[in-house]
Amino acid sequence: MRVRKTSLAGILMIEPDRFGDHRGFFGETYSQRVYAELGIDENFVQDNHSLSAEIGTVRGLHFQAPPAAQAKLVRCGRGAIFDVAVDIRKDSPTYGKWVGYELSAENGAQLFIPAGFAHGFATLQPDSEIIYKCSDYYAPETEGALRWDDSAIGIDWPLQETAILSDKDAAAPMLTDLDSPFHMEG
Repeated sequence: MRVRKTSLAGILMIEPDRFGDHRGFFGETYSQRVYAELGIDENFVQDNHSLSAEIGTVRGLHFQAPPAAQAKLVRCGRGAIFDVAVDIRKDSPTYGKWVGYELSAENGAQLFIPAGFAHGFATLQPDSEIIYKCSDYYAPETEGALRWDDSAIGIDWPLQETAILSDKDAAAPMLTDLDSPFHMEG
């Protein structure tokens, strides 16, 4: 397994080992013991699985506020996505900064996103399936979102077409309107 720190403290890019032969491959996508050794000591309580049929579907940027804040471990089971995390910890030196990585069924890569970050993705292939673990249960009363195309954040989305959005994501507020409930730990 290869693990890379990113330019945002707490975000990890993980590439689990795969073992292949003429039949396909086998890979361990999560082991609580192994991930705890990496510093990911979350108690994941919910797995989510979404399908986005069309290339250019954008979901996010989403988060849940305390007391139901979520850390996420994201991977792509089919197709490919550009996965993004935005730092929304108001006293962080990287507040409003983002990182993005391609996660695909082919590369098997994962992105660990701790609480305190907004998360979103854009589909790069049709029928892309996203599978992610969450450290808290879905709590709609704590939901928050940011505009995916906020120029103050400046995400360089690799889209060749017009983004396909939900009405909710299209109407999400800008970073300047966010009174973030998150702070740096420590």
